[in-house]
Amino acid sequence: MLSGLSLAVFLFLATSSALTTGQPCLCSALPPAGLQVNCSTLNLIELPHLPSDTTELHLQDNRLTSVSPGLFDRLVGLKKVSLSGNPFHCDCRIRYLRNWLLKNRAIVSKEPTCASPSSVAHKAIAELRDDYFSSCARARCTDGTYNTTMGVMLCCIIVLLLWSLRLAKTSTFTLCLDERHSGFEADSLRSLKPKHRRRLHTALSEVSPDSDSVTCTEDLEKPITNMELLPQVLDVLHKKHNIKIKAT
Repeated sequence: MLSGLSLAVFLFLATSSALTTGQPCLCSALPPAGLQVNCSTLNLIELPHLPSDTTELHLQDNRLTSVSPGLFDRLVGLKKVSLSGNPFHCDCRIRYLRNWLLKNRAIVSKEPTCASPSSVAHKAIAELRDDYFSSCARARCTDGTYNTTMGVMLCCIIVLLLWSLRLAKTSTFTLCLDERHSGFEADSLRSLKPKHRRRLHTALSEVSPDSDSVTCTEDLEKPITNMELLPQVLDVLHKKHNIKIKAT
């Protein structure tokens, strides 16, 4: 006859296990103050919640591939455990179970073995060496450091771009002209495209030495744009590009 506490635990485990397999784990009281939990041969793919006063735990012949980290740590009264017959996949997730088995070999009735990957198939989980998990530690460290570094760099780039954009909008450029240059002709307003330069050289080469070459040259060198447009250009530079030009 199960005690009231054991019966409550039994009903709780039955509900938890039924969610996974449709069959409940069997619980029975062990004198003087223990509890046996039998979840063997239930086709479990994950473990149900286990009561903290469990002293015997039978999990053999299920479909467990790993054990969640910390699952056995709160079962301080555990005296017997059976985990054999499960297809454990020995990757980085099996590290917790391996470390737990090394500390609790005395209470494990039959050591569980790896079913996969093929490199460690049929090998006892407790026999896996530390260097087998070395790549797991490097991967976690590398991934964390890389993600942190890239995140910081991305934030810095965004801040620099925003700062440059704000600086460009608020900056003012001033071009100072000496009084002696106030009457200059703006060569930059004259077309200097290559085709125009070729036309200029061709026209000069076709003029004979005896002809009025000075007049021709003066006509070709005459600015295309009238200097009266210069104030309008300066006004556009000031209003649209915030560039100020003043005489000194």
